[in-house]
Amino acid sequence: MGETNEPPPPPMMPMQAMMVPPVGAGAIHPPHEQFHHLNYCVHSNPSWVQVAALAFLHYLVMLGSTVMLASVIVPAMGGNAGDKARVIQSFLFMSGINTLLQTLIGTRLPTVMNASFAFVVPVLSIAREVKSNDLLNNQERFKHTMRTAQGALIVASILNMILGFSTIWGAYAKKFSPVIMTPVVCVVGLGLFQLGFPQVGKCVEIGLPMLILAVIVQQYVPNYFSYIHQRVTFLFERYSLLLCIGIVWAFAAILTAAGAYDHVSLKTQQHCRTDKSFLMSSAPWIKIPLPFQWGPPIFTAGHSFGMMGAVLVAAFESTGAHFATARLAGATPPPAHVLSRSVGLQGVGMFLEGIFSCPAGSSVSVENIGLLGLTKVGSRRVIQISTGFMIFFSIFGKFGAFFASIPLPIFAAIYCILFGIVAAVGVSFMQFANQNSMRNICIIGLSLFLGISIPQYFNEYTSSADGRGPARTNAGWFNDIINTVFASGPTVALILASVVDNTLEFRGYESDRGLSWFQPFLRRHKGYSDPRNEEFYSFPIRVHDFIPSRFL
Repeated sequence: MGETNEPPPPPMMPMQAMMVPPVGAGAIHPPHEQFHHLNYCVHSNPSWVQVAALAFLHYLVMLGSTVMLASVIVPAMGGNAGDKARVIQSFLFMSGINTLLQTLIGTRLPTVMNASFAFVVPVLSIAREVKSNDLLNNQERFKHTMRTAQGALIVASILNMILGFSTIWGAYAKKFSPVIMTPVVCVVGLGLFQLGFPQVGKCVEIGLPMLILAVIVQQYVPNYFSYIHQRVTFLFERYSLLLCIGIVWAFAAILTAAGAYDHVSLKTQQHCRTDKSFLMSSAPWIKIPLPFQWGPPIFTAGHSFGMMGAVLVAAFESTGAHFATARLAGATPPPAHVLSRSVGLQGVGMFLEGIFSCPAGSSVSVENIGLLGLTKVGSRRVIQISTGFMIFFSIFGKFGAFFASIPLPIFAAIYCILFGIVAAVGVSFMQFANQNSMRNICIIGLSLFLGISIPQYFNEYTSSADGRGPARTNAGWFNDIINTVFASGPTVALILASVVDNTLEFRGYESDRGLSWFQPFLRRHKGYSDPRNEEFYSFPIRVHDFIPSRFL
């Protein structure tokens, strides 16, 4: 046979090799500045019926932590159930005022301002000192402690006014990066773990069903009914928490009426029974929180300096919370000048809280941030309408006490979900930096771990040492500052992350740190700032015509 000049056929590629994808191939998710599943962002609004229902839900969510805080500090101050009810009324009234101020002329983000646990250390320090006076009965001791705490809060609030309105806080905020915000926002949620399942476990037969029911009804039921009717999915997604609270609250009332807690310890009764808060019987029908209702404030230098630690912590915690709110509300990261004016206005709010008989100042309510993500509604209007519920129920005490009598484990079960959402939002900031950089991994890991570990040490020491923290010098005000600052996870994480990120290989690593994405949002000057900032953070009126821009 003769030879042919035809080229040989190409080798056949094995079928198995053609079907196997390349090694390491997988789904690639590019960074997204906004969550795509939000139904309403900062300046978009649902119908008025939805606004009212969601506003009431925001009121209920913030009410739980208000009652928890009052339950901790009022008995230590010597107050009774009536004093506790009046303190809760004052907290709610000022939360409404401060929230309205922040949403109108502060950050303009949908954040709820609520009484902060950062003030527990200095308030209890004042209570211990007053208690040492054996000549005072409980009611006199409560009034004296309250007046002293008011005076200290009024003086300490000036610190935040100085930091904010002098733009010092804004200059500090310009050093932020995604590497810093990742652990800070994570700890904003994770640092409140003690208000979660540890409180659920105090009445597990109420708290655990609430936690399980909320997860099933909020997450699984809408996905199941999405194949049946979209309207049903919408209702469960928005209002399932209200339904769950009503069901478990009714279940707790049935257990109470059936005598399930008649022969248990007093501590169990206080957490499980629906009639052990004594708020309904002690709250007045109508009472407007008035300035100095327990008498004129008492000003002492030591306690004022001690309270400054809590005021500073409130600024740190609120700063991290604002970044989480912006993500869940579909806004750009808050610019430095907006954070600065927010801190200054927060000082003004604390000054007013001291005048209106609040023993503690306020910071951003973390649970309400999580609720923005859970309902997928970041509307500013919803939060502004919720201030109406806060003020209304603070004046009409019996109505407010009715909802405040909800057992705290029900609120704690909700917080397990809401705090977790905020913590997870912190992880999303890492998408804007180099996630494969060991430098970034070390900074985030160190800040995240110590942001949880150091406060845990301080809190455990305080619990086992008769309410006194590790700092025990002869200067009580210095002890209060140290014990307050290092008991706050977001404060520790923000200080540590900002120092290390701005000193460790910071030159030439701008892209790895995510500054190319982050800095345009933080800056204000034209040509350097992102023009979308004005869309979310501009004032509702032309205040620049009346107030110089350097103060805003």
